[in-house]
Amino acid sequence: MKVLSILTLGVGLTVGLAGCGAPAANNATNGTNAMKSNTANTMANNAAPASNAATAPASTDPIVGGAPMSKTKDIIDNAVNSKDHTTLVAAVKAAGLVETLKGTGPFTVFAPVNAAFDKLPKGTVDTLLKPESKKALTGILTYHVVAGKQDAASIVKAIEEGKGKATFKTVAGGTLTATLEGKDVILTDEKGGKSKVTIADVMQSNGVIHVVDSVLMPK
Repeated sequence: MKVLSILTLGVGLTVGLAGCGAPAANNATNGTNAMKSNTANTMANNAAPASNAATAPASTDPIVGGAPMSKTKDIIDNAVNSKDHTTLVAAVKAAGLVETLKGTGPFTVFAPVNAAFDKLPKGTVDTLLKPESKKALTGILTYHVVAGKQDAASIVKAIEEGKGKATFKTVAGGTLTATLEGKDVILTDEKGGKSKVTIADVMQSNGVIHVVDSVLMPK
């Protein structure tokens, strides 16, 4: 009887120990799987921003006349792509100023759109584009150009420092007067005509263009 009791106790202990060992093994396996899952999730989450960064769109160049204006191109190479500046480009070519405005500069150009030229008296543009009008045309075009790079911030600063008014000497030798009307920069020519800057700070490789809505006229 004692032998039987000892055997029974031994079997019970063996079964009990085996039963206790199984959960430990399962817990270890579950813990390992959980660590693997967490590690995979962490790697996936860390990788997501890199993927988003890779597919994020690059910054775009400003659009003028339906075309992007690249900072790596010069004033002429950008202007010829703008459908709003075909008259200006034709005038620049007629005046023989292409190579000048493709130079190193830097230049600040107040560029009238086609509609600005349309405001001039009928027949004015056709007359200016004739070979015999080259001198007059050159004078008008260079009146829209200021030596150096004058961005919008520097123009506004000059206006503020001038107590509401700033003057800029043009390549033609005349002066343009800049003022503010609200947030708009207004240019006044030597004949009293006014032109508003509609698109500012179109950066070029050799300067900056400010699009204006009227043609500026020297004396």
